[in-house]
Amino acid sequence: MVIEDVRKRLAGITGFTFGIKQFISERIEEVLSGTTATIAVKVFGPDLAVLQHTAQQIQGVMAPVPGVADLAIEQQTGVPQVAIQFDRAALSLHGMRSADLAETVQAAFFGTKVSDVVEQQKTFPLLVRYDPKQASNIETMRQTLVDTSDGGKVPLGTLADVRIVSGPSIINRENAQRRIVVSCNVSSGSLTGVVGEIKRRVGRSVKLPMGYYVVYGGQYEAQQQAVNQITILGVAAVIGIFMLLFLAFGSVRQALLVMSNLPLALIGGIAAVLLAGEGEVSIASMVGFVTLFGIATRNGIMLITHYNHLIEKEGMTFGRDVVVRGALERLSPILMTALTAGLALLPLALSEGKSGRELEQPMAVVILGGLFTSTLLNMLVLPALFLKFGRVTAKTGVGASEEGIINV
Repeated sequence: MVIEDVRKRLAGITGFTFGIKQFISERIEEVLSGTTATIAVKVFGPDLAVLQHTAQQIQGVMAPVPGVADLAIEQQTGVPQVAIQFDRAALSLHGMRSADLAETVQAAFFGTKVSDVVEQQKTFPLLVRYDPKQASNIETMRQTLVDTSDGGKVPLGTLADVRIVSGPSIINRENAQRRIVVSCNVSSGSLTGVVGEIKRRVGRSVKLPMGYYVVYGGQYEAQQQAVNQITILGVAAVIGIFMLLFLAFGSVRQALLVMSNLPLALIGGIAAVLLAGEGEVSIASMVGFVTLFGIATRNGIMLITHYNHLIEKEGMTFGRDVVVRGALERLSPILMTALTAGLALLPLALSEGKSGRELEQPMAVVILGGLFTSTLLNMLVLPALFLKFGRVTAKTGVGASEEGIINV
């Protein structure tokens, strides 16, 4: 593959980290989770140094995981900053408070607003500050004179420790907490499997300090949210199908008989996922299962409706003859509808690896597999179930027995 070849050619360049992504997927992942990687291990905590150290530990643990590629820690380049740490003993000796010195430092090096200047229709703040040359180098800042409470002047260096330190260029926050990200992409294997192995190794090898925790994000986070949402909607769809069947047949038993096609369809869908080598049920596959429920239910409706027609309209007695005749008479319509749907989905199912078919192909595979087993078993299992459990009673009508009830 092109991506694997690019990774091999860039592997020998030291001092750099690379993340190889397609433009559209990168933008989508960034919108979904705030990062441009497939997997983002987010470390949260108050201290930046501890976050950096913990992120390096997690990076070392993730590196040997099979399938992990483009592993990198979020860049936090150090920039020189001036740190002024007050000497409280020296301040007390000169009768000064830390708040007084802080105000003086603020006014001297950053400026203090004392008024506004109005020019025509515009207003400009008027700042008072020391000569900018006072902050030109660290030694000049130490020699800056500060007024004391007794009217004297002392150098800033005698009241505070003034030094240059290396500070972060940016502090990233999420949910009002500091965080650092260890990111990677997946070159082989399933996303769920790789994340599961990372979780296991991080939990076993990395001891997080008190107040620090890890959140797994990126595409994995979006996928988990989508799985939960589709699961809830799928359950709602099944309940909705059952309610519509109950309204159509007026019988809980017959509605359940039609719904028995769902596990028959699931058998083929799951088998198709395994045979296709996907190894896991993706979002597209789950959409295929929800679609499959409707197709499988349709076959059961056609069969049960015809059984009711034979008994109610043609006066046949409930029994083996009704079941056999109804199955034979509905065999052709069910096969025709299944074959039409299967032929339409076959090109999509065979287009694995083709650009633009990342969503349609897994969905078509699931529907084809479920369509095959549900159609085949529908003509074998459902007639047997109807013969065993399909006898229900209704009000007097065509073909009623001596007791004034009709067997359906």
